[in-house]
Amino acid sequence: MDINLPGISGIQALGILADDPATSHIPVVALSANAVPRDVEKGLEAGFFRYLTKPIKVKEFMHTLEVALDFAESKSARMGETEGS
Repeated sequence: MDINLPGISGIQALGILADDPATSHIPVVALSANAVPRDVEKGLEAGFFRYLTKPIKVKEFMHTLEVALDFAESKSARMGETEGS
């Protein structure tokens, strides 16, 4: 998710997703041209799974997607076990 969205910040949008049980389990990756260390720190503190900066480094992006998908899959499996118990 881009940090600088029209009409809403990515951090605000992340909060909406985090508050909704239907989407709260989805790892959200920030993508932004805001690349100073404080911007990255602020994004991670807000709850982004990872914070990537533009221009995109393809290997880093692909690795992040892989990690996020693995995380989501394992979290979904744990949630299924809990619901089935």
